Amino acid sequence: MAVRAVRGATQLDVDDEQHMYDRVAELVTDVLEANGLGVDDFISIIFTATGDLHSAFPAFAARQLGFTDVPLMCARELEIVGGMPRVVRLMAHVETDLSRAEITHVYLHGAAHLRRDLTKVRTDE
Repeated sequence: MAVRAVRGATQLDVDDEQHMYDRVAELVTDVLEANGLGVDDFISIIFTATGDLHSAFPAFAARQLGFTDVPLMCARELEIVGGMPRVVRLMAHVETDLSRAEITHVYLHGAAHLRRDLTKVRTDE
């Protein structure tokens, strides 16, 4: 068993509390499914949100999915000129038998354009 990092991101259509929870829950669920993980495999998750998102804490969505004893942290993403708006990113530390090459990073909705080089993307377009 090794410790691995799993990355992911999603873009919100609007800064709305329920929309935040829905998109983050979708992201976390897809990370679980894509890597064959359970909640007990998670060591911690760091969420970041762009400066235009104020409606809710992304970590709350993970708590609603059962991440009650996993350390979660929310932080502000760097504000870079030309950066994509309304994006929530995550970096999860997990225990897994998967090699680094076997980890599936998940980028959803508009955020799929951030990392086309990674294996699992979903867009609305």
